[in-house]
Amino acid sequence: MQVILTQDIKNLGKKGEMVNVSDGYARNYLFPRKLATEVNAQALTELKNREAAKQHKIDTEIANARANAEKLEGKTVKITAKAGQSGKLFGSVTSKEIAEAIKEQIGIEIDRRKISVAEIKAYGTYPCEIKLYTGISATMYVAVGE
Repeated sequence: MQVILTQDIKNLGKKGEMVNVSDGYARNYLFPRKLATEVNAQALTELKNREAAKQHKIDTEIANARANAEKLEGKTVKITAKAGQSGKLFGSVTSKEIAEAIKEQIGIEIDRRKISVAEIKAYGTYPCEIKLYTGISATMYVAVGE
């Protein structure tokens, strides 16, 4: 018998998958515990609609990531910081400050955890990689000055 799982079941499948199980297992275990529903026309269309919606969401996220990567690629963000006489900063420039500067200067909101940059402890221009989506990243520069 084919059923659609309503919850993850160990050694059987994940929520939303259509699997083959024996009739007794479905009637005596899965259906009474509301772990699965029987496959019928309505359940199949709901399953297809859920999968299509999930794929559409992934496609839009990828399109947005590519558009943001084009906007960020090669750009320079300026950050001001205080330093001593030797040009060495008091503290360092963090990825949080870089994310705030990107939002303010370019207008794109980036999560600070997606920014990878070497430790910035002096004035200068530093390369910075921003991972926007799996396989999609942009390289930009951070200029630190007074």
